[in-house]
Amino acid sequence: MARILVIDDEPHIVHVVALKLRNAGHDVTTAGDGAEGFELANAERFDVIITDIQMPYLTGIELANKLAENETTRAYPIIVLTARGYKLDNESLDGTGIRAILSKPFSPREVLEHVEGILSEGQREAA
Repeated sequence: MARILVIDDEPHIVHVVALKLRNAGHDVTTAGDGAEGFELANAERFDVIITDIQMPYLTGIELANKLAENETTRAYPIIVLTARGYKLDNESLDGTGIRAILSKPFSPREVLEHVEGILSEGQREAA
C-alpha cells in the first residue's frame, strides 16, 4: 500500500482518481489547491504526488519546483494532469520530480498504471 497525495481544484477529478487508487489498496490524501497540497507534502510522507497544472494559489509546476528545493520533499515522484493542448517544455521540468504528464481527459486506469510503474521502479531501486 502506497501513500498518495492527489491535488486538483476540480472535485470530480479528485474523487475519480482517489476512488481508483483506494480501490487498488492505496492510502489517498487529497487537496483542493496547490498551496494546500504543498502544506500536506511537507507535513506528511507520500510515495507519489498527483497534481493538476492549472490551480489557484500555486500551479502544479510551481508546486513541483518548491518541492524540489526542499531536501525532504525533492525525491517525491510527481504525476502531472494537464488540460489537452497545454504544453510543458523540458526547461520547466528540469530539476523537478515530474515523472509523467497525462492529458485530460484521462483514464483513471492510466493514472493507476503510472502510479504502479513508479512504485515498482522505486522498489527496484531500493533492492
